[in-house]
Parts: sequence; structure tokens; C-alpha cells
Amino acid sequence: MTSRIPRDSRLRLVRPRPLAAAPRAVNQRRPRRPAPRPPEGTPARAELARMARSGLAAAARVAHWADAELRPGRDGASPDGKGTLSDATAERAARDLGLTAAQVRADWDTARLAGLVEVHGDSARPGWRLRAWDRDDSAVLRGWVALFDAWSLAHPEPEQHPHGAVADVVSALPQVLSFLQLSAGPVPVEQLLDLLEQRVTELRTERCEIPYGPQPEPLPDTTPAEDTPLAPLLDWALHALASVGALTYGDGQATLTPLGSWAVWVKLEQICVAAQSPAGNIEQAAEDMLRGCAQLRPNAARDEYRAWLAARPVGSAVTELLAAARGEDALLRGLAFEALRVVGAPAEPDVRAVADQPTLRPYALLWLAEHDGIDPEDAHEALTREEATWLWVDTAAAVADHGEAPMLVRHLESAVQPTVPMLLDEVRAVGHPRTVQVLVALAAAHPDPALARAVRRAAFQVHTGGS
Repeated sequence: MTSRIPRDSRLRLVRPRPLAAAPRAVNQRRPRRPAPRPPEGTPARAELARMARSGLAAAARVAHWADAELRPGRDGASPDGKGTLSDATAERAARDLGLTAAQVRADWDTARLAGLVEVHGDSARPGWRLRAWDRDDSAVLRGWVALFDAWSLAHPEPEQHPHGAVADVVSALPQVLSFLQLSAGPVPVEQLLDLLEQRVTELRTERCEIPYGPQPEPLPDTTPAEDTPLAPLLDWALHALASVGALTYGDGQATLTPLGSWAVWVKLEQICVAAQSPAGNIEQAAEDMLRGCAQLRPNAARDEYRAWLAARPVGSAVTELLAAARGEDALLRGLAFEALRVVGAPAEPDVRAVADQPTLRPYALLWLAEHDGIDPEDAHEALTREEATWLWVDTAAAVADHGEAPMLVRHLESAVQPTVPMLLDEVRAVGHPRTVQVLVALAAAHPDPALARAVRRAAFQVHTGGS
């Protein structure tokens, strides 16, 4: 079952098993560019984390209470699927924590936005950031940045203004925040309003909002978005950002806090990383991005994953990658989990949640094993023999669809079974939907006539349901 044909590393979705183990190319990594330094005067990371812990202390307290008191199911969310606390649970938490029910609800909402609590359907559970709260500064800072990203949700938008105008202001705020960050001090609100109005005008011009055809009569008491005064909306946005601790706002001026200034710098750095996308896949959907990475070498593909991830929120990126993994293309399934390895810890809850889906289970178990610190060469031990065989077939399907015949022959090396007859018996037993196609392709590709006949016979038996 072994071969001396050199490997092609561009399509390696399953790491070789012990039968074909090869030394890890640990010294083949390209040197990374030095980590960018934050602006002068930015507090040390430990101090930033202390500030974030202080700002999120009330949310963390409610999240810890829910973790301790709502076991074993931790089902303190109402069945509306939005993760809002039930009245009874909010009152109970208020009594235990010495707060009002309104304070508990507000802190619960903040905990959800910061990822301290994760909602799945109508139930909630502790997020990975809560588990690492006291020991991991990175987890704390990620949580605060998640809250910073959700500033428009943390403070209700003005109901009397058109949704289009509110959306324009939210889209224009990054430029306002960048100006605040570069100013490194108080900025008059009038100056920020001028900048906001310019940016909103640019956004509307870029959209070319020219009505076409007959237009309906405007409803009474409604104002077109372009005619909406922006000063009240800027006031709302600055109050919302102040409520999450990103800036201070008063006396007609606004100033970024150290945390807010650092977060804006982080966002600007992410844009710079995204702009370095080597293969130009940054604007593609996950499935198209993965297809674009299929022919890249591992290091180049990881660079592309990083650029793609830097351009979008982590949560939506993970959702996109898992959606691509659920498709029929086995190649995309493997590449999606390679991209999820670049995501790292923030993807853990979602990966763990799909571990009970047969199509994704082997990939998820390998990902979780590596995430827990197991050497990638040994991670396959987390799989049962049946799961490993299913994964072998799935990878063979990817090779058959996208690779060359010699690669499919070499794929035999990665099987856990010591002999071809044992492999064929177990492949037939796992019931992978692509088993017949994989065996037919392997039979056509293998140069040994006797082995090819045995594989064709196995394919026929699977196809006819015989033994």
C-alpha cells in the first residue's frame, strides 16, 4: 500500500496516518512580518485588559451567576430564540446579586454582545471568553472589542428617525472614529458633525440613489433619509459609544478612551492585513474563497485565510465557513476546517456544536483535539476507526474530484487499515455517500491489475447492496 512517488502538498486535507508519517516541516515556515506596534502612549496590553475587565465587570458577574445557578442545562433564556432572560430568572438574579431586574437584563445583554454568554436557539451557555476571563488577557480584550463592534446594538437607536438614515450613520462612523483616534484628544462635536455629513453624502453618492419609474406617494409623517438632520443621530452614536466605554462625551466634545483608541487602531490594522490578500479573495464569499485557495501551498493559503478573516466579523466568518463545509464538495469541507484553524479559539463553540453532525464530525473532532493541545500528528487518535474510515473516503472524494490519479493512489497510504482487503471491508461498512465513486476512481487509477479488480468488485458490491 505504500508508494515512493513524491507527495503533492497542495491537496492534503487529512494529515498522514502512521503508515505514511513524514516529519513535520516545522522549519519551512516563512518568517512573519513583525507585529505592528500600537501608537505611542497606548497603555500596555495588561493595563488595557484591566480596563476591559473593569468595564465588563457587571456583565461578567451576571454571566458567572448564570453559569453557576442555571445548571445543568443553563437554559435561562426565554424560548423566543433571542436569548432574553425570562421574568422569573431576571427576578431571581436580581435578588441574588442585589440588583434590579432592569440592571440584570442590561448586564445580560452586554454579556451576550461581548461573547461572555452564547445563545443557541432558546438556550444560553457560558462563552469561551467567560471560561478564560481571569487568566487570559486576549480573551478579555476580544470580548471588549466585540462589544465595541456592537455599539449600535448596545444603545437603542432613535425610533423617530428613518432606518435608512440610521444605517448611513452607522456606516459612516468608522471614519469619524478614525479621525478621533488620529486627533489623540478632545474634538468638538461640530467638527465631527461636518465630517459625518461629508461621509454620509459620499456613501449616498456611491450608491447612486436615483429613483426610477413611478414613485409611491410618501406616507404622512415620514421624512426621506437624505432630509433627516444628522446632529441627533450623531448625538445618539456618541452616547452609544460612551455607553460601551469607547469614548467620553460631554461639554460639546468627544474624546476616545485608551481602550477606544486601541480598538480603532486594531480595526485599522485589520484593514491593512486584509489589503495584503495575496490571491485577491478577500471580497469573495467563503465557498469561492476556499475554491480560490485550493491550489495554493499551505502557507500561502493560510495567509489568504487570515486576510479574508480580517475583513469580516469572526462570528459571521465562522458561520460562512461551516456553511461551506456542509456542502457536497469534500475539498471545501477540508479547507473550511483549515481556515477555522486560523480562527482558533473563537470558533470553538461553533465547531463543538457541529460535532454531532455525521458529515462534519471527523473534521470537528480533529479540530477540537488540536485546539486542546494534542499534536496534529496524533490528533487522529481522537477518532474511532469508523470515523477515520469515513474521513478517508471523504478525502478520497475530494482527491477524485479535484486531484490527479497518482494522488488518489498515494492516498492509500493514509488509511488506518494495514491491508487493502481490510480497508475495503470497512469502507463498505461506513456508508459514505461517495463510496462507489471513490472506489471506481481508485480502481481506474491504480496500476496493479489485481488490486484494481478487487476495488472494482467492492464498488459493485456497494452499488448492488451485495456482500
